Amino acid sequence: MISIVQRLAQTAISSRNLPALTRPLLEIMVEVTTLDSAYLTLVDEERGLQSVLYSLNTGEMTIPEGLDVPWSDTLCKRALDEGRSYTGNVSECWGDSDAARALGIQTYVSTPVRFSSGKLYGTLCAASDRSVALNDEAEGLLRLFAKLIAGFAEREQLLHALQQANRELVSLAMLDALTGLPNRRSLTEELQRIITHCRRSREWVLVGFVDLDRFKEINDRHGHEAGDALLRKVGTQLSAAVRGSDMLARFGGDEFVMVGMGPGLDEDGGQLVRDLQQRLFQASITSFDLPDGSRIDYEGASVGLVCLAPDGTELDDALQKADAAMYRVKALRRQQATETQH
Repeated sequence: MISIVQRLAQTAISSRNLPALTRPLLEIMVEVTTLDSAYLTLVDEERGLQSVLYSLNTGEMTIPEGLDVPWSDTLCKRALDEGRSYTGNVSECWGDSDAARALGIQTYVSTPVRFSSGKLYGTLCAASDRSVALNDEAEGLLRLFAKLIAGFAEREQLLHALQQANRELVSLAMLDALTGLPNRRSLTEELQRIITHCRRSREWVLVGFVDLDRFKEINDRHGHEAGDALLRKVGTQLSAAVRGSDMLARFGGDEFVMVGMGPGLDEDGGQLVRDLQQRLFQASITSFDLPDGSRIDYEGASVGLVCLAPDGTELDDALQKADAAMYRVKALRRQQATETQH
């Protein structure tokens, strides 16, 4: 017959997650204590809630998994507060517990599951609806199991936190810190994906450059905070103006770039280009007040948009053509402004 030590060693070595570790331990707990139920709980002290994560029931009394009870009403909290880990007469010792009365618990043993920092993770418990004596060896075994579970759960939480932090770092690496929009790296990856897709789907590739005219003048006159505010405001408005399938990114400095897919190659994409170009220009017009009481009335950016056939179009080529289209618009606007002044 395999000893408890051997079973424990096998469980500790083979377990890949918390349930795989806990469930065999609950089986050993029931055998050693001769109680009908064994279970692991999670305690959320901030919310005042205790939840049963995993349980094993061998008798008529059932401790259901997923059970949530108010932490203040639990036997576990009473046991922690009083430093009493075991009682064979719950009704006499803690008769005021509604949860214990509802479950019919008569014998109860509990040990806290704490992280190395001392933070309470939960409790490891065994219970029965009959009075059962408990020896010191059984209580010692529960404390050992609680330490094993605490160490495993702490490592799982640390791994989860590291994975989440890594996802956030990856996300941040793809976003512009000032505007929250996708950055140049995100844009180039998306544009390459669009070109590849459009070669298969036989659709036009749309690329648009938006350059904030007079941006340096605003920075020099009102300060960099005003320039940053303008970038954020225009970025938000441009993002709302593009289609749901498009991507708008801050390309760098005072430039934004939009990429997307046009209609099929057998259709004229010119009207869509004109409509989107006008929408982006209108979205770049804005006004806002500065903390010093002055006001910026921004008259709009230079917007150049191109519709390209995917065959023979490469990423850099697409960006250069859109950039050139934007500079043609910028030159025309300067010419019109000069003519107006004269």
